[in-house]
Amino acid sequence: MTANGLRTFLLLAGMTALFMAIGYVLGGAAGAMIALVIAGGMNLFAWWNSADMVLRMHGAREIGPDERHPQLRQYAADVEHLARRAGLPVPRVFVIESDQPNAFATGRDPGHAAVAATTGLIARLDREEVQGVMAHELAHVKNRDTLTMTVTATLAGAIGMLANFALFFGGNNRAGLIGSIALMIFAPMAAMLVQSAISRAREYEADRIGAEIMGKPMALASALEKIERTARRTINDSAERNPATAHMFIINPLNGQRMDNLFSTHPDTANRIARLREMAGAAAPVRSGPWAPRGPWG
Repeated sequence: MTANGLRTFLLLAGMTALFMAIGYVLGGAAGAMIALVIAGGMNLFAWWNSADMVLRMHGAREIGPDERHPQLRQYAADVEHLARRAGLPVPRVFVIESDQPNAFATGRDPGHAAVAATTGLIARLDREEVQGVMAHELAHVKNRDTLTMTVTATLAGAIGMLANFALFFGGNNRAGLIGSIALMIFAPMAAMLVQSAISRAREYEADRIGAEIMGKPMALASALEKIERTARRTINDSAERNPATAHMFIINPLNGQRMDNLFSTHPDTANRIARLREMAGAAAPVRSGPWAPRGPWG
């Protein structure tokens, strides 16, 4: 099993075990078995419907051949070009109405993938920066991260709902009212711990492969810097309504966490930029001085 496959197995096993544990607290052994069946059903549903489900959550609109907006046509054409460079089937391309610059990829496999960017991303970033972001998202598709990320979002959301459900039946379950309150608080936190432990590694890897697909690490580095700066002061309404999908975005759409702590679904952006700069330096060292050549690494 590859390292990526092992991380995927551990993530899904951990989320499913947590789901079963909540079921056990609510209904004993029978509750745990029911939770296992529900988790299996949700995973199958997410397998077949992951792309459309997440895209609907965020009100995404598909860009078709009759698109009139020139920037959106260019964005879709660039995604097609990058997909071919990466040796991938061309994914469906979507746009989300949001001033916050951000993007994500979804789908059960490269043949059924979709990428989505916000209107804020397309408007605030230059063309090369948008290409860098979309190359990062195509790297998630190439690594087959998209299914795992979507299933994780489904299970994380269900764990939160099940924990809240436990509060309303606090006096009737094995934990009692106090235990139910504790479950409501700590179960979503535990889900985030399991989720974020894997997500951060995936983001670093997608940054690396995305930079290789495009061939310009500094384009992605510049994009990340702009997105981080702007996203912190711009609300993403659809992400706020669906916080379990936050780990799917290239930058956390919910808050301004600044370090790789246990509860962050994304690595610190400064760390990601530093790694990309190292890639750019290794690929094309730049001489200092007033006559230094100006190249793609800037």
